[in-house]
Amino acid sequence: MNFYRSVFPPGGRIKTGPRLVRVAIFELDPVDRIAVAAVGQPGRRQFFLLASGSGRQLTLACEKSQVQALIVRLNQMMEEKGIPAAEHARATTGLVLGEPEWQVGEMGLGYNEARRMFVLVASDAAVGEEASPDDSAPSIRFWLSHDQVVAFSKQAETVLTAGRPLCPRCGLPMDPAGHPCPVSNGARPIF
Repeated sequence: MNFYRSVFPPGGRIKTGPRLVRVAIFELDPVDRIAVAAVGQPGRRQFFLLASGSGRQLTLACEKSQVQALIVRLNQMMEEKGIPAAEHARATTGLVLGEPEWQVGEMGLGYNEARRMFVLVASDAAVGEEASPDDSAPSIRFWLSHDQVVAFSKQAETVLTAGRPLCPRCGLPMDPAGHPCPVSNGARPIF
């Protein structure tokens, strides 16, 4: 947990040279519910991170690639910690998609050994160019139990796989209008 103390110190101040900058840090400690939602047609979906806790519900806009990377890292950390992936994780319900508070720019993930909890940190995308140097992006820390992490991981994977089907020949997503499969016609290189 020392990593998060050094990056997000108590009081929300980060030292930047000779002056201190105020950082808005919000905590959902603990999270009551957390889930991923997607809106739109496969191939053009928008993704959202939904959470409730501490008497508040919030929605953050995020990218599919951020959710994918988060799930991969969560699964790695669960394996490292010896946390079994339950066959029937409790589904996350009761969260309503609201207006996004902000677009997630960065996500971080850690584990607090003393509390035996995961902490997910989501920071706002970079502040616009017209912002003053004293402005900083707000962050939210989501504190999750082992059971919540397992349920969230399974729920997020379900949302991610509900998109476009993958081509059985090349593994790329197939559009309903057609698929230029590199295996059959060489339209795209395989990396």
